Amino acid sequence: MSENQSKKDFMLQKLSERRSEAKVVRKIVMITSLIIFLVICGSAAGIYAFVNSALKPVNPEDESLKTIEIPIGSSVTGISNILEENGIIKDARVFKYYIKFRNEAGFQAGQYKLSPSMTFKEILASIKSGKIMQEAVLKMTIPEGKQLSQIAGIIAEKTGQDAETVLKEINSKAFVEKMMAQYPDLISEEVFEKNIKFHLEGYLFPATYEFFEEKPTTEQIVNEMLKKTNEVLVDYQGAMEEKEYSPHKLLTMASLIEEEATEKVEREKISSVFYNRIEIGMPLQTDPTVLYALGKHKDRVLYKDLEVNSPYNTYKVKGLPPGPIANAGASSIDAALEPADTDYLYFLATSTGEVIFTKTLEDHNREKAKHITNN
Repeated sequence: MSENQSKKDFMLQKLSERRSEAKVVRKIVMITSLIIFLVICGSAAGIYAFVNSALKPVNPEDESLKTIEIPIGSSVTGISNILEENGIIKDARVFKYYIKFRNEAGFQAGQYKLSPSMTFKEILASIKSGKIMQEAVLKMTIPEGKQLSQIAGIIAEKTGQDAETVLKEINSKAFVEKMMAQYPDLISEEVFEKNIKFHLEGYLFPATYEFFEEKPTTEQIVNEMLKKTNEVLVDYQGAMEEKEYSPHKLLTMASLIEEEATEKVEREKISSVFYNRIEIGMPLQTDPTVLYALGKHKDRVLYKDLEVNSPYNTYKVKGLPPGPIANAGASSIDAALEPADTDYLYFLATSTGEVIFTKTLEDHNREKAKHITNN
């Protein structure tokens, strides 16, 4: 074998070795890259799960109140650490970044009663309000499905006023315009349409309200109720825009659902009946609107009642009434925005509270004869 041939063989051998080494290196790089990628993905997923969990209440079921002291001059970091140490939040760092992301400020020193069931939003509202640890002097519960005249009666009873005087004040244009200026995203000119019975009907959210003075003014009380409604509807903003609903239209539809619903019925199905009727141009034909038009509370609507001449009478007027006929809770608002997907056009409430849904008038009349006429 010549010297040249030996060199050639040697070079070929080296080249083969380099190629083998390159393959090994590539495999190592690929495996290493894959491991790094998986670690990053795993870390990202872990971080997301951690943050998502930390944003939620410590224990939604634990409403026990703890006395929390926020010293004067406390920084955001200091406040966050205090809340974590007392079991009000899960992680101080997440709470701190939440505050910075939302650009929150104006926290006040003092003693606060906070619970592990509170959301970040509720905690921030409390320590920004300056409502320090003290027992509420007055508690006022506004149930779902109440009309403005009934709410005025509750306010009057709790504050020692005359119900008619309270209602007159709430319904005055000057009062409503003042509230409109405070809540422009909630109250619009729609409340002043000529056929509206009471301007703020349906706008006072059902909840329990606490006041720290014996006799708060009507304006203070109504302001708290409107504030609550405004806060609730913020969470529905996206769904409202998608459905092209104003707050007024949403509260109107929700009030019909609220007044027709029983504890045993899915509000989404009632909602679907209303939407199905609107779609085919059929009157909503809901009895509560007739009673609202009459200004009476009756156990049963008679045929002669259906003839009342009113823009609220949905037996005579197609589509939604001019405005809400009562206040509605969150479940009815949910149903107004997310009706069930059904073909139902009729529903019937039985004496037991059960609601029977049907697709045709024939089926509806049969159920009506079975459950109503024969009783």
